[in-house]
Amino acid sequence: MIQSFNLRQKLIAILRLSTFLIFLGRAYQHIVWDAPYRAFLWDEGMLKNSIETIFGVPWADYVTSSSVDTTISFSIKMIGVFYLLCAIVTLRIKPNMKKLGKFFLLGGSIGLFILAFLYCKEKFFHVGQFFEYMIQFMSPVLLYMMMFTFVEFKKIRLIALIAIALTFSCHGLYAIGYYPRPGSFIDMTLGILPISESSAHLLLKIAGILDFVIAIAIFIPRISYFALIYAFIWGVLTAIARLAGHFYVDFLWNTFSQWTWEMLIRLPHGFIPLFVMIADRPNLLHFWKRLWFRKTPQII
Repeated sequence: MIQSFNLRQKLIAILRLSTFLIFLGRAYQHIVWDAPYRAFLWDEGMLKNSIETIFGVPWADYVTSSSVDTTISFSIKMIGVFYLLCAIVTLRIKPNMKKLGKFFLLGGSIGLFILAFLYCKEKFFHVGQFFEYMIQFMSPVLLYMMMFTFVEFKKIRLIALIAIALTFSCHGLYAIGYYPRPGSFIDMTLGILPISESSAHLLLKIAGILDFVIAIAIFIPRISYFALIYAFIWGVLTAIARLAGHFYVDFLWNTFSQWTWEMLIRLPHGFIPLFVMIADRPNLLHFWKRLWFRKTPQII
């Protein structure tokens, strides 16, 4: 399906950017902020017997120990350093570096998979919470497949479509209120649009319904391209909304520090649909380029 070398390089570039942003965002999160590893490490039902049997430490002493908490915090930062290395390797990796790619791309993907599971556990095992992160933990896998395997592109495309469908539909489960609608969704909407809270709830419900429509439409050949355009635009806008919806001039550094990484890890929700769009209709990329340069005034 992909016959042009230049087209293949452009598709790899999109996946490379998508993967880089995810790793960079997660690196910042782990190094500067926190991640939900304590949801597992402090789970009494799962770990109490193991901790008390193997280490001989009473559970109450384990969960209140400052040294244990310090070790967990340090380990989280080290995971962040690993993600930072993954981000750097993603930008530098070449087709002759398969072992490096396997370690950092697939290893990083496994880390993101585990992180998605921990978020799922933190939200009382809402399955939708796990699959909402599918684009994020599958982006490195898609990049690895494009660079280092001979898998048919139609299979790579199908995996990308499944990732898009699950990410959007699971996001829609929260937007329509199937799961408790996060207060952050309302805060972002009210922070960006001059509407009432009731209107924000209605708008999110409509957006959630559209998420389900898109998740189905991308598999229907006659309308898939238009559905992907919507997914690209909506994916980028919802990522930017993380920063725009919490932007406070008086607390500029805190705004960027707390919300930029949230935006970075979600920009691929638009880039993976773009990846499929360009693969399906590469000639349109040249059309938009010609149209842009034709309309851009020449400066002499």
